[in-house]
Order: sequence, then C-alpha cells, then structure tokens
Amino acid sequence: VIVHDVNELTEKLFPIVEAMQKHFSAGSGTYYSDSIFFLSLAMHRIMPKEITQIIQVDLDLKYKTNIQDLFDEFDNFPEGAVIGIAREMQPVYRHTFWQYRRENPRTKVGDPPPDGLPGFNSGVLLLNLEAMRQSKLYNQLLEPAMVQKLTEKYHFKGHLGDQDFFTMVGMEHPELFYVLDCTWNRQLCTWWRDHGYSDVFDQYFQCEGEVKIYHGNCNTPIPED
Repeated sequence: VIVHDVNELTEKLFPIVEAMQKHFSAGSGTYYSDSIFFLSLAMHRIMPKEITQIIQVDLDLKYKTNIQDLFDEFDNFPEGAVIGIAREMQPVYRHTFWQYRRENPRTKVGDPPPDGLPGFNSGVLLLNLEAMRQSKLYNQLLEPAMVQKLTEKYHFKGHLGDQDFFTMVGMEHPELFYVLDCTWNRQLCTWWRDHGYSDVFDQYFQCEGEVKIYHGNCNTPIPED
C-alpha cells in the first residue's frame, strides 16, 4: 500500500488543471482545493511511469463482485481508448447542454441510451495510464485552448469536476472511451426525476442485468443484502 499526500498531489495537479476548473467547478473562480476533483484527468502525469493502469472509485460504492473482475475490463479496451467509464444515469447533461440542444435539435448530445449520448459518471473509472501517456489526442485536449474551444462550442458550464470534462470530450471524441456496462456503476440518485425531468427520467435510469457495483450518489441509501 502506498499512501499519497493530498496536498502534494494537489500541488502537482494545479498547474495542469487550473485553466479548466472555471468550466467544471461549482465555485465561480479557480480554487486550489478544487484541483483534487480533477485528479483522474492528469493521473498519467503525476503517477510513477511503472504504474500503467489504475482503478479510481468514489467512496459511496458497494461491491457485489470481485474487484478483479472490474480490472479485467481493461482487456476489453478497443484501440485508441484510454479510459473506461459508465454512462450517467440521470438527465443531468440533457439539462447542462440545453442551449446546444436547442441550437442543434437533431443532436444526440444529452439524449438517453442506447442511441443517445447521456454523458458519463466518474464514480467508477478505469484509467489506462500508459494509453493516456501515449495518446497525442488526449493530451491535446488537456490544453487550455482546447478546453476553451469545446466549452464554447457546447455552451458548457458544469460543476462536477472530472466527470464534466470526460462528458464534454466524449461528445467530441467518443473513441477515447470504453463504455462500462451500467451494472459496474449502478447509480441510485433520483434527484433529477423530481426536478423537471420525470417524463424522461426512466429512459436514463434503467439498467438491465445483475448489479456488480452500487453507487449511492447524492447520499442515496444503498440496498442491504
């Protein structure tokens, strides 16, 4: 077990993610402390080179299977993919992309699965650090000018840190992501059902199959065994 000091990590992260924090943080400015919420996007730059793959998970999870089975999902990455991530299971990005959707009525951006692009949830992440280091495209997308360009194109202003960045990039470059089955990140939060999206909520929230990991996001109770 290797313990990493949060302050040291943040110190390394801040120069890399400072420019994008204003687009994907809840606060109005760029806060040093917010940098830790962007750890996953730059993990390949701050972890030792000998670490080639990492699973990063939220704390509000309940595992119903061996974590090794999740690690085996790295073997399913197609060529060019650098990150494994499950889809967001609420219409949060239908809401966030409202202006882009209004200007592009035929877009799939923000639409529910299986044909739409509902965005991603970063509660369970497979980070192929070696692929992230090697991907010219991925590293270009971390540059402030590219982040600015995409946020302007999609009229994007988020507050969920790395999840927002992955979602926005996924709209433009889906080839960078391996989409995990919903059973690997079965989100339980239903906040958006009661905040204007009850008519379409179930299209996002449904998940067929035996749950492997429950995610009690927005403080939602996780079912007992």
